[in-house]
Amino acid sequence: MRKTRTTRRAVAVMAAAAIGTSLLAGCASDEETGSGTGGTSADGKTVITVGLFGTFGFKEAGLYEEYEKLNPKVKIKQTVIERNENYYPQLLTRLASNSGLADIQGIEVANIAEVVQTQSDKFVDLGKADGVSKDDYFGWKWQQATTAEGKTIGLGTDIGPMAICYRKDHFEAAGLPTDRDEVGKLWAGSWDKYIQTGKKFMNSAPEGVKWVDSASGLYNAAISSSATRYYDDKGEVIYKTNPDVKRAWNVAAEAASEGMTDKHELFTDSWNKAMNNGTFATLSCPAWMLGYIQDKGGEKAKGKWDVAPAPKPGNWGGSFLGVPEASKNKEEAIKLAAWLTAPTQQAKLFAERGSFPSAPKSYDTPEVADAKHEFFSQAPIGKIFSAAAEGIPTQVIGPKDQVIQENIARTGLLQIEQKGLSPAKAWDAATKAVDNALDE
Repeated sequence: MRKTRTTRRAVAVMAAAAIGTSLLAGCASDEETGSGTGGTSADGKTVITVGLFGTFGFKEAGLYEEYEKLNPKVKIKQTVIERNENYYPQLLTRLASNSGLADIQGIEVANIAEVVQTQSDKFVDLGKADGVSKDDYFGWKWQQATTAEGKTIGLGTDIGPMAICYRKDHFEAAGLPTDRDEVGKLWAGSWDKYIQTGKKFMNSAPEGVKWVDSASGLYNAAISSSATRYYDDKGEVIYKTNPDVKRAWNVAAEAASEGMTDKHELFTDSWNKAMNNGTFATLSCPAWMLGYIQDKGGEKAKGKWDVAPAPKPGNWGGSFLGVPEASKNKEEAIKLAAWLTAPTQQAKLFAERGSFPSAPKSYDTPEVADAKHEFFSQAPIGKIFSAAAEGIPTQVIGPKDQVIQENIARTGLLQIEQKGLSPAKAWDAATKAVDNALDE
């Protein structure tokens, strides 16, 4: 799930330039803002409008400019709303009225299930577009944007395969191995092993340094590596009885109640400052997180961080491009959406902006396979995240996944960290908050 979107920087591929920050819905926007529909420009070109939230990176990576050179009769106009929490309600309003829509609209993974279930008639079936093949994408990614009847309303842009980012200097000070292969073995296959390693770290931790940044980030990583979450395949809410949810909760609650977390809420000033000050040793890292850490950690942290495989593969992030039926330039918009999400362009976007491809065919390209990150001790990020992506479990994404997860994190886990609630009382508070939100 994408909570905050920040501006991307360039990824280090072979030559090791900086990887871009998150594709989350939030903190920074592109230069152009507003709304608008396509049409024809004064010089007779077909104007294709692309409505997005945050920074997808297409413009910054030069993909629009490349497409316009390949198609000289086309002009692309990008419009952006900074935060998905503002973008998505507006998108629903415009879909309801069939007006004000861009020719291409971005859809965040946390909203895709609701759009598929309630708005599929408002979008073109991109599964039938020329040049588009479901075999180019992970099956679970394709399915997320596909109705029960087989209509695919969105093409996947990126995904968020996860690793663990760790501070080598803190590991060394605590007597733990620092080599990324040895570090990965400490917790391979189990989040419980990750907690046990954290307890060893805390016994000899440098003064003022905690094992992990936050309970909510840890919970998100643990539940994202489970096959089931909040809904079953019939659309029923099952989070209270799902053992995978309770296991993820127990992992995060144990870390919080035993003082192993740095007690931060994700994407806040205190979390950013903690990265700069180095007050935690590990955090769960989707591919987009590397640029965020580099940005907030600063030059003084360069070479102190490294990347190891997560205990289990999981996914945190991802979006889609859809073409509304109300598009004024539907056929041209379909061509552009298909081109932007094709494996070749996904590899380019990773190289320039850090968006990890949802198209596995791009993983053998030099842009992905040979990618290393200078800031993270030359970690072979292309290989690490490709392997993680291949192991991501197929999950049921429900229409209110984001509501459930945010309440578990904020009303539950954050209260253990910041108010000293017991895990049992915090769970009760979280479930009450979730139920109230679902009833609204």
